[in-house]
Amino acid sequence: MKKFLLVISAIVVGMSFSLAQTQIKPGIGINATNVTGDGADAKGQVGWQLGASVAFGEKFYFEPGVFYQSSSFEYTDINQGPATDASYHGFRIPVAVGLDVLGNADSAFGLRIFGGGSTFIVTGTSDEFLDKDLVESPQWGVFAGAGLDIAIFYIDASYQWSLTNVQKDVDQIDLGKTKGFFLTAGLRF
Repeated sequence: MKKFLLVISAIVVGMSFSLAQTQIKPGIGINATNVTGDGADAKGQVGWQLGASVAFGEKFYFEPGVFYQSSSFEYTDINQGPATDASYHGFRIPVAVGLDVLGNADSAFGLRIFGGGSTFIVTGTSDEFLDKDLVESPQWGVFAGAGLDIAIFYIDASYQWSLTNVQKDVDQIDLGKTKGFFLTAGLRF
């Protein structure tokens, strides 16, 4: 029900901006996601994302998107057992509001700031240590960032704080919540 309400809200807000300037922004990027749990040492490793967003507006804008994302980390338990690489992947759906600080959607050069919320729907894991059935899905988060536009190219840098634990059951191991840095580059049409 929550997913349905989120999708309907995004569609309604998007339609209200449909008369404004619209940009389609496919992009690819890297991410570094860290976890904050107790009782273990988990270090983020480089992951990637691929997808697109659509920005509605001229100076103030609304930008929903969908990205396929892969995140990973190296985990070592408190007894200094062997390090285990764990990764999970799925769809990240960010919804941002932003402001063009320099320029606007039509400018050849622009500087933007933005923030918003996101959900991450886990579709799979690549390790026995991190079973898909034990991973919380969806995972909710908030983010803030800045972007640079040069001609038809853009680059966005953002930092996200998770509001949801990585795994459902914290009796055995508490991986905690994620914190992540995202760098995405692409084209704007």
